[in-house]
Amino acid sequence: MGTALTEGTGPGRLRRDVGFWGLLFVSLGSIIGSGWLLGALTAATIAGPASLLSWVLAAAMLAVLALVHAELGAAYPVAGGTARFPFFAFGPLAGFTAGWMGWVQAVTIAPIEVEATLSYTDHIGWVRQHVGLLHPDGTLTGTGLLVASCFMLLFTAVNILGVKLLSDSNAVTVIWKTLVPLLTVVVLMALTFHGSNFTAGGGFAPYGAHGVFAALPAGVVFALQGFEQAIQLAGEARDPQRDVSRAVIAAMVVGTLVYLLLEVAFIATLDPAGLVHGWAHPVGKGDFGPYATLATAAGAGWLAVILYIDAVVSPAGTGLVYVAASSRLSYAMGHERALPGRLAWIDRRGVPLVSILLAFVVGEIAFLPFPSWQSLVGLVTSATSIMYGFAPVALHALRLRDADRPRPYRLPAWRLLCPVAFVSANLIIYWSGYQADWKLGASLLVGLAIFAATRAATPRAERRALHLRSAGWVWPWLGGLILIGRLGRYGGVGALPDRWDLLAVIGYSLLIYYTAVRMAMGSADVDAAVAAEEQGEFDTPGPPPA
Repeated sequence: MGTALTEGTGPGRLRRDVGFWGLLFVSLGSIIGSGWLLGALTAATIAGPASLLSWVLAAAMLAVLALVHAELGAAYPVAGGTARFPFFAFGPLAGFTAGWMGWVQAVTIAPIEVEATLSYTDHIGWVRQHVGLLHPDGTLTGTGLLVASCFMLLFTAVNILGVKLLSDSNAVTVIWKTLVPLLTVVVLMALTFHGSNFTAGGGFAPYGAHGVFAALPAGVVFALQGFEQAIQLAGEARDPQRDVSRAVIAAMVVGTLVYLLLEVAFIATLDPAGLVHGWAHPVGKGDFGPYATLATAAGAGWLAVILYIDAVVSPAGTGLVYVAASSRLSYAMGHERALPGRLAWIDRRGVPLVSILLAFVVGEIAFLPFPSWQSLVGLVTSATSIMYGFAPVALHALRLRDADRPRPYRLPAWRLLCPVAFVSANLIIYWSGYQADWKLGASLLVGLAIFAATRAATPRAERRALHLRSAGWVWPWLGGLILIGRLGRYGGVGALPDRWDLLAVIGYSLLIYYTAVRMAMGSADVDAAVAAEEQGEFDTPGPPPA
């Protein structure tokens, strides 16, 4: 018990080619994507100037979750870690549920980033007039769908060529897309600053606390999520015990500062005349390029040109990373035989080829039923939060059941911060709205059907015990959240009064949390689950297994 956990290397296995800066840029590149181009506008229309509070609240909640993941990622450095931490603590069924939610959100983010690129690009007059990427409601035209597919092909090709190329190419784009937002903040606030905007259109909080909370799943949490990508690639890190936790924490700090500055700059540089009648359309109805519009109005046309270039670079860089992330999650579930084993096949370049191709196919499908940026954001935010929610429960259970394991980073005050992190994830799920939550519940049923079929096709002697008792808290947890969402004020019927709904979420979350910790597998089972990861049954060269 407590030995160092490593992923195999060599031909047919994941290659450990990623250093600290590569891990940092992977996480930071996931955080700074389309969220910075469109998140400030979306948050301001929902919460007004109080959207600043939304960013602070989201940053605080996600920071705690990031610290939880930092300890887990350093202690258990395996590919697709967000799917495997619950597996270590609660068995295959819980691990699959976490992995499925993580995969659903990751595999749809690449299409979201492409949609953001096209939304911004279509704002250019010549493109709108002669090419036409978007319909007036922001959905893709036939031409837009073709261009979007070309982006997905590019992401897929880079991922197939190897993790080192992915890391190196991502590092270049991250440097660019971190500097451009900071340049935007400096230029806009130097040219135009209207302090009165922070109390215009109905005051600092025109929509009250409800607006602050409602802005979280509408783009704020979506923008700040992504810190876990260093953890998904931990199985390909050169020194994961040292580098993973540092990369996660550093990426979260930098990303939060960038987004806060961007929201301040956005609000301060708006034309006060556009806020007389409220915050519904602060930069004009149908305007999907808010910062470019503000730059042009301030007389900085050159900055608008840079922003249009960045509208391709920033989302594309994030989409590239999420193709990698989704493929590592499906790889992890294939490795654990929760999904078909061929998803865990590693080719001679050291990448999970079949999983990467699956990410491309599902990404293409995602363009069809969810054809606009905003239509996908709430769904992805809720799925991400469910995935995040497994981590603090798993950490608490593993601290008790696997206490001797080397932990290069230790979460301070973990007995307090772990339940706080779980409550934070559940509140974000609730604020994402009932419509998103029940759809995710339906998608989980589809996933469980695939899980059952995969298990039935696996020889009995090779099946791992499900540990149904240890996973018994998962269904009451998710079902209870959907019920509270139905009764609540965010897409539900509004039967729960103001504030009582939040108390219901918090109280139910704590009940589930401590129940789950008690139901975790015993130390011997945890040790066996962790040890099984070192065997690498599917990390073999040659043709994919049947």
